[in-house]
Amino acid sequence: MNLRGARLLGWAWTRGVLLVAAVLTIIPFLWMTAASFKSNDEFFRSVLLPWEPAKTVVRDGETVREGGHVAWNRLTTDTYSRLFGELDFGRGLVNSIFLSSVTGILATVCCAMGGYALSKFHFKGRTFCTVLVLAALLIPGPLLIAPTYQLLYRMNLLDTFSGLILPALAPAFGVFLFRQAINSGVPNEVLEAARIDGASEWRTFVVIVLPLVRPMIGTFLMITFLSTWNNFISPQVVLQEPGKFPLSVAVAELRRGYYNDYGLQMAGTIVSILPVMVLFLVMQKDFVSGLTSGAVKA
Repeated sequence: MNLRGARLLGWAWTRGVLLVAAVLTIIPFLWMTAASFKSNDEFFRSVLLPWEPAKTVVRDGETVREGGHVAWNRLTTDTYSRLFGELDFGRGLVNSIFLSSVTGILATVCCAMGGYALSKFHFKGRTFCTVLVLAALLIPGPLLIAPTYQLLYRMNLLDTFSGLILPALAPAFGVFLFRQAINSGVPNEVLEAARIDGASEWRTFVVIVLPLVRPMIGTFLMITFLSTWNNFISPQVVLQEPGKFPLSVAVAELRRGYYNDYGLQMAGTIVSILPVMVLFLVMQKDFVSGLTSGAVKA
């Protein structure tokens, strides 16, 4: 086999594996989408789309055999009407968008500032603060639920959005991530030149540091947005009023004790993943190009 044939075979093999992986990834989403348009009775009758099997009918005195076909008339949008009508699912969607956006933006800014201070400022206790941040990374999240609840109770922040946003503003993971990114991506000579030109620390941080670590900003912003969007435990601990629950809790509440409407649950799941999927698809090109340019600069 010549070199061209080997390359063609390798190309076909790679594309074939990727195609199989794509199909295996898409099938659950197709099943879930089809199930969201089914009634609860129809949910158990067909695997994907409702199917009318082949049958024999008598038409004008003649026996005619009709082939099987998709029964589109058995699909319904009643599940989505109930979600946004009876169950007021739109409120949970707005709550999730608000919490995820505000938490993502504020946490990114706070972690960038903390990482910048640990990376470029020389002050007494800097090493101790860095060790403290690293030690905080080792603490499992569930162990902080009780202390956080007690602190929020003393600060009178229970059943408020602030009680969810404030504890997530400066995670140790984000501070250390930005410290490493600024260490490797922001030269000290650039900062010294800015200070000699009379730039304040705040202006140096906004105009020089943030653009240089833009790939890390995009990465951490998306990570924080997704983690807040999928957060299930904290809203149930902090919030008590159902009207303030985010989408993750609203989807879980679609399950009933003795009766489950599976079509309704699938519709709620589709609504919960669709905004995040669209956001990622829209930002994917800029996100990857930002990471690539950051890697080249480094």
